[in-house]
Amino acid sequence: MTAAVFADLTDACGEDPSTFCEWVFDQTASEFWSGAADWAVERPLRILLILLVAFVVSRLLRRAVRGFARRLGDVSDDERLNELRRTGPGRYIVEGSSSLRAKARAETVGSVLSSIVTATVWTLAGLLILSEVDIDLAPLLAGAGIAGVALGFGAQTIVRDFLSGLFMLIEDQFGVGDVIDVGETTGAVEKVSLRTTTLRDVNGTVWHVPNGEIHRVANKSQVWSRAVLDVDVAYEADLRLAEGVIQRAADDMWEDADWRDDELLERPEVWGVQHLGADGVGIRVVAKTRPALQFEVERELRLRIKEALDAAGIEIPYPQRTIWIRNQGEHPVEPAPDPASVRTADTPRFRSPLEVETDEEGSA
Repeated sequence: MTAAVFADLTDACGEDPSTFCEWVFDQTASEFWSGAADWAVERPLRILLILLVAFVVSRLLRRAVRGFARRLGDVSDDERLNELRRTGPGRYIVEGSSSLRAKARAETVGSVLSSIVTATVWTLAGLLILSEVDIDLAPLLAGAGIAGVALGFGAQTIVRDFLSGLFMLIEDQFGVGDVIDVGETTGAVEKVSLRTTTLRDVNGTVWHVPNGEIHRVANKSQVWSRAVLDVDVAYEADLRLAEGVIQRAADDMWEDADWRDDELLERPEVWGVQHLGADGVGIRVVAKTRPALQFEVERELRLRIKEALDAAGIEIPYPQRTIWIRNQGEHPVEPAPDPASVRTADTPRFRSPLEVETDEEGSA
């Protein structure tokens, strides 16, 4: 191929001519028909191939994401996912078959990951298609990079909330219906999204907490809860008798069919003296309850213990103070002296340096 022919081929089909364009040029020796064949046949075929590959890759990746989400919804099948949960804050999740809560969490995570995968694959496919139609991608990528940096600085809080919400869903730190403490407030979870968590506190106030602002969370209703009471009795009371009375009241509640198994999971236990306070001695009693029912159990158990202590004649202490009262008749108060009669100490008058110098010259 001569230099002139090669130049004509380059003009018709570009620096890297395709096989089809080169074949048309060989058959027709025409730059027009070679270029037209390249635009009409070769490039559409390459674009169609890019679309086909993107479609297949997107389907495969989304299927993989659905499989991951399905294993995430079943806490007993995949040991690797269980290991992932054990390394995070959600490592105390109950083991067993998948629940509705786990399925909802898996659907949310799967939907988000599928959207990310689809957007990434088709964005790359679009860039490849633009390069096929001879559009210079350098300015586009440069502009997109600058816009991405600006958007990253402006939306870094949203990105942080999004990532925090994604990991909270994967690790199952809490879910709808749980009672959690996020530092600023404590309440029942009403909604969990990738950006915010909605709580309702005991006063009925609804709190919308960004997930990125939750630096630590205490779940008070995951798997099981515990009612903890510190009952104070007077120092004069028989502590062993008081422990027995408290245990009997707790046992009566355990034997009550309305509380056993429905709220209480185990027989309440008296752990003994917890503290020696300023006014009384604290005795601790604990009860293992179903999730989020510890507050109801505490109220009922506190009432039963109060009635049992009253029946046993054991006094619940109240603040006691020793007060000294002085008899005014035995110690009369003298009237205050007249300020005019009070003699003050003689102090020398302040003299300026000029007066001192004048006195010294006069004495000389």
